[in-house]
Amino acid sequence: MRRTNTFVVRPLSDDDERLLLDLLDASASLWNELNYERRQQFFDGESVWDTADYRKQYVDVLGSASAQQIIRKNKSAWQSFFAARENGEDTAPPGYWGNEDDGRELRTFIRNDQYTLETGERSRVEIPVGQALKDEYGLGYHDRLRLEVCGAPKWDGEQGRLEIQYDETDDTFRAFQPVTVPDSRQDSPLASEEAALDVGANNLVACTTTTGQQYLYEGRDLFDRFRETTEEIARLQSKLCEGRYSSQRIRRLYRKRTRRRDHAQDTLVRDLLERLYAERVATVYVGDLTDVLSTHWCAEVNAKTHQFWAFRAFIERLSHTAEEYGITVEVRSEADTTRTCPACGEQDDTDRAGDVFRCPCGHEAHADLCASRTFLERQASKEVGSMARPVRLKWDDHNWSELPHSPERASPNEKRTNRSTGDGKLASVGAA
Repeated sequence: MRRTNTFVVRPLSDDDERLLLDLLDASASLWNELNYERRQQFFDGESVWDTADYRKQYVDVLGSASAQQIIRKNKSAWQSFFAARENGEDTAPPGYWGNEDDGRELRTFIRNDQYTLETGERSRVEIPVGQALKDEYGLGYHDRLRLEVCGAPKWDGEQGRLEIQYDETDDTFRAFQPVTVPDSRQDSPLASEEAALDVGANNLVACTTTTGQQYLYEGRDLFDRFRETTEEIARLQSKLCEGRYSSQRIRRLYRKRTRRRDHAQDTLVRDLLERLYAERVATVYVGDLTDVLSTHWCAEVNAKTHQFWAFRAFIERLSHTAEEYGITVEVRSEADTTRTCPACGEQDDTDRAGDVFRCPCGHEAHADLCASRTFLERQASKEVGSMARPVRLKWDDHNWSELPHSPERASPNEKRTNRSTGDGKLASVGAA
């Protein structure tokens, strides 16, 4: 059974932070150089497997083992690409980790036997770096980079390859550690509840569980900011000289828009799955938006579903994170769920006005929550319980905060604990 520990890592000094950023930047350079050669070979009809020996080029910065891990990760991405093509899927070749002008995706991979993770009063992880970086930052020949660990690893088992990422949006380094846990040590062997998600842009996610819980993640403010940035990009593009298509400021706005959206969605996925895990949910059903994404005529909805929502990326993010909790994600058709009454099953004479769903039978409720409930009842292998009062959540640029239940009441967002970092203290001994 594979699970993933997620925790925040913190450099012990400014020099350590610069060293770590140099390490991640070199990893991105290695990926991009190798990927460029393979893309050129692919488009020229040549084999993508006959490439230069990039491990030798980067061994002094990354170390031999870490350089090899990135090369293997790239090879795996290309193998997945070719497998998808054989299955008839229309997919693009593996992309780049950004560039120096527009910003890079900073991450690296470290082989399972090349790092040491220790938990206790001074929890830490130690990772290797190449000799060139050691010389530049004054590390000895046998020294490794030591980072503090914040957040107790949840799973204890045979450790896999460590991934470290830098999140520029909130200036945080995060580590992801896959572990192999014996099936006999599942912490939730009796989990059997189910949940269904209705995804959109006005409300990013409406969720209903078979336990009767409902969660609504509001998205209007997020999309309004996304649209404002898009309009500013268009305004700046209109002022470019003839023959120019972009500028440093435009690229910066594109990058800011994407990272702000991704940060909100990443945090949403984590918050939702923690709630579903506590509800003992084993399976999550998500509506397949493929037809909507390709045929919807409304320009504003297209902007929300194609650019803002990034549905396919969201599903991938949801699936990967769900693995950490032992939750399965299944994409199913949600045809007609938005116009079906969950109380009587009527479809033809129902009405939706904004967020309000009304049926001639007298049923009236939030439209997206109704759709998620109908969707769940179609997919679930068990009866859906009576509905509790929905939990409404709003983004405050850092967390999804619970709001008062009544939409008519206005008050500040309630403070929530950031569960990804706990109380900011270092991990304690024996946490599992």
